[in-house]
Amino acid sequence: NIFRDFSADVDDPESYDFTFTDLLLEQLVNAGVEPYYRLGVTIENAAKVKSYWIDPPSDYDKWASICEHIVRHYTKGWANGYYYKITYWEIWGEADDLNSPNHVSQLWNGSAEDYYKLYTKTAKLLKEKHPEIKVGGYGAIGFYHWYKKEEERREEVNYRFSFFRNFIKYIDEHDAPIDFFSWHSYSDTRATVGYDNWLHEELTSLGHPELETHLNEWDPYAFEFGTAHHSAEVAAMMLAMQHGHADICCIYDMRTNTAPFCPLFDIRTHKPIHAYYSLVAFNVLYRLGMQVETVCDTDGLYAAAASDGAHHALLLSNLTGSDQPLVVEGADLSGARFHIIDQERLLSWAPHAKTIPNNAVLLIEW
Repeated sequence: NIFRDFSADVDDPESYDFTFTDLLLEQLVNAGVEPYYRLGVTIENAAKVKSYWIDPPSDYDKWASICEHIVRHYTKGWANGYYYKITYWEIWGEADDLNSPNHVSQLWNGSAEDYYKLYTKTAKLLKEKHPEIKVGGYGAIGFYHWYKKEEERREEVNYRFSFFRNFIKYIDEHDAPIDFFSWHSYSDTRATVGYDNWLHEELTSLGHPELETHLNEWDPYAFEFGTAHHSAEVAAMMLAMQHGHADICCIYDMRTNTAPFCPLFDIRTHKPIHAYYSLVAFNVLYRLGMQVETVCDTDGLYAAAASDGAHHALLLSNLTGSDQPLVVEGADLSGARFHIIDQERLLSWAPHAKTIPNNAVLLIEW
């Protein structure tokens, strides 16, 4: 949509149409949001019929140069552009979606090596021209371990794991810069915690133990929007990742007009639904600033606490399958304020809570 004619002059501002992307980024920045920019094309949901844009570019160097000019437009003012703070630039996305006789990719028609080459050339140029930004990839489609048990998905899953390991090896061998590794999950909290731990162990074994990792697409039980269970899973994911390895988590997504993936708002009324309030509750911890060590001894019960020294908060999510007694040690809750998210209540006052119902979120402030 931005560089519509690949044969055009890459250095000519007239070759670029920034109109709609400018509008989107302006609205994000005006709302106080720092954009997270993915350099690549949009998913082709009708790829089984025909795909148009997901083949590897005919000229990798030119594609990289187009990306560099886009970065320059939004961070250095090029082509009547902007001076926005945009830290993270992801190169493509879900290139590990296997294109085979049994599965038509909607994201990348090239080989694994084609993507490695595209990433390497683009990352090197972006860091050379804009050393202040962070570059990475590749928005891994997911490390869904249980598919190994399903014969019809074995090839696809094995491909994704080998794609990941060979990507890290390739960029190391070719001295390609990488500031973060991004990945996706649409599994529940318990499984995603497993992926998070697995990824950290793999990166450590491959020589990148301190590499930033971004779970930049996630949504557990994506088609249970507007339910207590979904809000409890969303809260649990935030709490679990706070104790995990991921540095950034981006729930997918926020489009209320067309997408079936809209976990926080009713797509008809555009009003907040249950999971929205899970993020509101987590924001109470975030604003306090300092995480406090919290240990939870019940499997399926997730918790995190925070304090600014004078004010404190504890957030819990119950996915155990049954109601749980509320027992908090190490804090005087005699004057605490309790708020709950369940099927009927959306962060509503819950005075003197003694239990945490199954599939409920409880926020305690004192």
